[in-house]
Amino acid sequence: MGFPIRRMRRLRGMAPVRRMVAETRVHADDLIQPLFVCPGRGVARPVSSMPGQSQLSIDLIVRECREIRDLGIPAVILFGIPEKKDPLGSEAYSDDGIVQRAMRAIKVEVPDLCLIADVCLCEYTSHGHCGEIDGERVKNDETLVLLARSAVSLARSGADIVAPSAMMDGQVAAIRRGLDEAGLASTPILAYAAKYASAFYGPFRDAAESAPAFGDRRGYQMDPPNRREALAEIALDIEEGADLVMVKPALAYLDIIREARDRFEVPIAAYNVSGEYAMIKAAAANGWIREDAVVREVLTAIRRAGADLILTYFAKEYAKRL
Repeated sequence: MGFPIRRMRRLRGMAPVRRMVAETRVHADDLIQPLFVCPGRGVARPVSSMPGQSQLSIDLIVRECREIRDLGIPAVILFGIPEKKDPLGSEAYSDDGIVQRAMRAIKVEVPDLCLIADVCLCEYTSHGHCGEIDGERVKNDETLVLLARSAVSLARSGADIVAPSAMMDGQVAAIRRGLDEAGLASTPILAYAAKYASAFYGPFRDAAESAPAFGDRRGYQMDPPNRREALAEIALDIEEGADLVMVKPALAYLDIIREARDRFEVPIAAYNVSGEYAMIKAAAANGWIREDAVVREVLTAIRRAGADLILTYFAKEYAKRL
């Protein structure tokens, strides 16, 4: 019996050939670096559960953003640690809020870096939930008003894109209406459209100091077993005016990214979240894996699944390796 004419290994023998025929590549342009901004000056407070990540004061955030821009990464997304918290998360929509002040400072020093503002209340509320509460229930429609106020304040302070992540029904429509009425119709919305109630968020809650004081967020974030529901959420957000949509987390939801890419025409973002980051860091620290190779493989998998943009704490490290 004759050997097959087509030998698949012919294009695998040399590294230059493998690069030439690679179907999927991850460039710095595909990445978004999350950052945590805190009060003070000269403050760099390491996050113990996220090696290599820190809460940074505004002066150091500006310096970090300059380095990120110089590496070719086009955007950062900012999360704030406020000086004070209250039941309604008023620092989230204060024009003197920590993220608002950081964005104004960044725009002066690094004007060509795209600034994405997370729009949620969990970092700012004394109870740690994503909206106004009644007992232990988050009130949906009352929260929409606060989210819209936050988005307008952030856009006025320099946010190039606002990214609602509270998973309140109708949040995109409320924010779009608020932005338009404030004369900010050109501000795009990146919707956390399929945000799952995931066990992978633990280190982020350390970094953002946003763990809920009671209960959990399963009453408004998506249930992990559900696929069709995710596609319905994405469709609703697009109908309400989302310009880009996000799937979060990334690695356990590659199937959702793929289906979203096949079904919808808008750009798809995926969030390579804190738990995914921490697991790789921990395994690498123990010598069980080679970090750079695993990071490259993970980011390639997310892109191959269909993500146009990847929010990842590895963005800066990966861009340096490029």
